[in-house]
Amino acid sequence: MAIRIKKPGEIEKMRQAGRLVRMVLDRLNEMAAPGVRTEELDAEAERLCRSHGATCLFKGVPGRGRAGPFPGNVCVSLNEQVVHGIPSRREIRDGDLVSVDFGVRLDGWCGDAAETFLVGDVAPEARRLSDVTRNALEIAVQMMRPGERWSNIARAMQEYVEDEGFSVVREFVGHGIGSEMHEEPKVPNFVSRELLTRDIVLAEGMALAVEPMVNLGSPAVECAADGWTIVTRDRLPSAHFEHTLATTADGADVLTR
Repeated sequence: MAIRIKKPGEIEKMRQAGRLVRMVLDRLNEMAAPGVRTEELDAEAERLCRSHGATCLFKGVPGRGRAGPFPGNVCVSLNEQVVHGIPSRREIRDGDLVSVDFGVRLDGWCGDAAETFLVGDVAPEARRLSDVTRNALEIAVQMMRPGERWSNIARAMQEYVEDEGFSVVREFVGHGIGSEMHEEPKVPNFVSRELLTRDIVLAEGMALAVEPMVNLGSPAVECAADGWTIVTRDRLPSAHFEHTLATTADGADVLTR
């Protein structure tokens, strides 16, 4: 794996991209309410991104198989939708979990983050699912430091989630990030034979997009008919949180806080 180490000046540029991502996610959280269409969130994200001289990362990403390029500026995934939900005329309802994933390129550098919004009267177990997913990401934030093996962090995240009675999605993982949205290495939220064979030893200057996706029921997922949206196979809710993190001598620097 060729993992690119970022210089302090490059991390500062990523921080500026991360601040824009955070501003957009905060605005979309304010908008998410019963009756709002997911395409309205998409339009607002694009407007804010362009007004700050940035480019939305997701629009136009090539699809796999018969799926065309991703048509949205944000991924909006509701309830049983795990990730890569396409913005549409679908209206948000009271009690929905709304997972929004968003990334930008600003001045040549990328920021990427995701958050699950709780709309209205959310069921207690779904609310707890969201809290546990957020906490799993925070475990990574607290454990990241130069010299730490990613397998130790992934194991702590996985064990916490499973001890809480939920499951970690296996098919989708985090990634390195920098001047490109997806760089080496792959950053799983669970321990696998592949990770143990090719473990990642964190070093100062590594930038990672860490993004646990956690299901209320089984970890199994499948792709919907649109070729993009990933849904839980048992159709129970899922939650998703993500930060862009830089490894420093003092630990994790959260660039999208």
